[in-house]
Amino acid sequence: MKTITLNTGRTIGADQPSYIIAEIGINHNGSLDLAKQLIDEAVAAKADAVKFQKRTPEICVPRDQWNIMRDTPWGRMSYIDYKRKTEFGVLEYTAIDQYCRERGIDWFASAWDVESVDFLEDFEPCLYKLASASLTDLALIEKILHTGRPLMLSTGMSTMTEIDEAITLVEKFDADYPLLVAHSTSAYPCKPEELNLRMVPTLQAAYPNIPIGYSGHETGLATTVAAVTLGATFVERHFTLDRAMWGSDHAASVEPQGLQRLVRDIRDVETALGDGVKKVYDSELGPMKRLRVNINSAYSV
Repeated sequence: MKTITLNTGRTIGADQPSYIIAEIGINHNGSLDLAKQLIDEAVAAKADAVKFQKRTPEICVPRDQWNIMRDTPWGRMSYIDYKRKTEFGVLEYTAIDQYCRERGIDWFASAWDVESVDFLEDFEPCLYKLASASLTDLALIEKILHTGRPLMLSTGMSTMTEIDEAITLVEKFDADYPLLVAHSTSAYPCKPEELNLRMVPTLQAAYPNIPIGYSGHETGLATTVAAVTLGATFVERHFTLDRAMWGSDHAASVEPQGLQRLVRDIRDVETALGDGVKKVYDSELGPMKRLRVNINSAYSV
């Protein structure tokens, strides 16, 4: 498996700590202040990165959905106006870029359309995420490939054939392209029986040179930790200040205390996995002398 070094200096791949991503997504609800609070909490939890979603509403929202009215915290408005209101522009992302640099945490975004890649390029992101919904958008993949930046493919709502077609496209562009692949199930929240975590080793076996990770949409934490034990080189969870907040992704998100526990548990598990070589630890010598009848001479003095 290759190891990918980001332009921030962090690494993802073989023998590296799992890269932990707090996905803010659209949970900032269009508020820069809220986004900064989420960044602060991700830093406090010791996550490696925060992730956003960048769309051009006029491209990503089907035309027949534009004028559908919906109730929002800002009053009743059309769906296209709601999407515009929750989308950050240059001023907000400039502030986010500066704030994340000051706080020492990576940031990047899912680019949902070609124009969003052009927008994000001005910030020299450490990588691009391709949302599960975009896995078959080959034009968007090719646009990202021409940036040369690491690409993280998410595989929810996809067949193995579709996953293989996307990976083949990348490898035909450049066999050594810095590519990462995330197992995911695009259900919000996702039931345990649909997480299918054994897909992590399945994908690793199918693509042994590509770092495989996990993007989870479940409500608990243990299953994400389990993904790391199965070999996930990076994990991503939606992140919010309060799961009861208004918005589509909050309910399937992790709150600050949960993110802190998740990072702590992943780091504890990584330490506890050890090297697989059997040895007798110094801490075992006392119990050995008290409890074992026949002691090897090497430990009897």
